[in-house]
Parts: sequence; C-alpha cells; structure tokens
Amino acid sequence: MIKVVIIEDEIPARNKLKRFISELELPVELVAEIDTVEAAVEVLKNSAVDLIFSDIELLDGNAFEIYDQISITCPIIFITAYDQFWMNAFESNGIEYLLKPFTQDRFKKAWDKFLMFKKSDFKENEVLTKLQQLLSNNQLEKESKKRFTVNSHGGIYFLNTKDIVFFEADEGIIFAVDIFGKKHLLNKSTLKDIEALLNPSEFFRINRSQLVHKQHVERVERYNKNTLAIQMKGFQNHLITSQGNSAAFRKWAEE
Repeated sequence: MIKVVIIEDEIPARNKLKRFISELELPVELVAEIDTVEAAVEVLKNSAVDLIFSDIELLDGNAFEIYDQISITCPIIFITAYDQFWMNAFESNGIEYLLKPFTQDRFKKAWDKFLMFKKSDFKENEVLTKLQQLLSNNQLEKESKKRFTVNSHGGIYFLNTKDIVFFEADEGIIFAVDIFGKKHLLNKSTLKDIEALLNPSEFFRINRSQLVHKQHVERVERYNKNTLAIQMKGFQNHLITSQGNSAAFRKWAEE
C-alpha cells in the first residue's frame, strides 16, 4: 500500500488529485488532506508516507516552511501555478511538478516517475533540494509585472509596480496601496493571482490578506511571541504577519 499526503489549499485541485489517485492501478492510502503549513508539520512529524503532493502557496504561508522545520525523506510532487518556462527548467533537473490546471496524462507522468524513485534507494529528497537551490539562488527568473491597469469612472490608468507599497484583499476585493496611501481597485480576483505576477525577491505575502513590497518596508518590530509588526513607508498602521509566515518573512527581509 502506497501512503500519500496531499498538501493543497484549493479544493478543486485537491479533488482532482483524489480522483486521479483513485483511478490508479496500485492501491493507495490517502493519509491526510492538508491546507496549512502548521497542520502539515504536525501530520508529517507523526506519519510515515511514501509520497507528498504539495502546493507551494498555502493558506498560512509557503510550503517550504514545512520542509525547513522537519526532515522529509520521501519524494514530493509539487503542484504549482508557475509558467511553462519555469517548469522546463525544473524538469531538466529531474524535478516533479503538476502545473495548474493539470491533466490526467500529466498526473500519470509524474506518478510514473515517482514509481521509478520508489524502486531506487531514495534516501534524500533530491527533488526538494534542487528546487530550493534554484529558488534561493534566483537561478529561475520570470518576467515580473511592471505596472497594473486600474479601471475608473473616467477610463483606465496605470499604476507602476515600484510605487505599490502593498496589496490587500478585503472581502474578495483586491486593492493596491500606493506610496501616498491611496487605494486602487484591481481587477484580479485573489492575492495568488497577483503574487504569480511579481518577483518573489521583491514581494512577500505576510498573511492571508496582505502582500508587501520590500522596497517600502521601513521598520519591523515584534508584535507578540510569534508575529511581527511591519511599518510600511507612508502608511500609518502596522501590518501584522501570520504566525506561519513570520520566520520566513524575517529571512526574506534580510536578504
């Protein structure tokens, strides 16, 4: 019996994975379905699994926070929204992924590679190590968005990304807050949509509803034991990191 864990916060993607897994010839036990970094750490500390399907952006942070906290010795098939240019680079290094929206054929290809890993002596997670190196060394650069189009009653205007202090989601609506403290209504539906367009070395998602620009971070203070208060340029109120993102934010901010 092959034991599998799914770490994915998007229900449609999770359901698709479960359906494809149920149609495999080999018997598979789904050990857990997880949508947060915190829950994943707890489950994986106490469970022996053969394979992890892992999204990268989760409800409370980045999946790499999981693998920084605990040692993983099984293969990981990443589920990502990155563009095909990035994925070709990953694949050339033998890294497994499912690019959203993924097909059953693509799932089967990733699964077959897992079976090859399973037959070999897989003592170290080469997939994770290579992906972390590529990301941390910025060897994979995607073209980031230079400006956003904003619709208004008088027509459309453009907001330069460099002038955006942070992005904010408020009851399903996405705003960009500029250096003057003005809010601009964007036509994107989620922060994930925004995040996919930005350079990760310049922007960081500090919690479920806010994405900050490193250039405009003026000061960081401890808010409580597990969270940080961030003072953004030209903005009076502090922004607060989530517990799961605090350590990763501090590391990102110091780079």
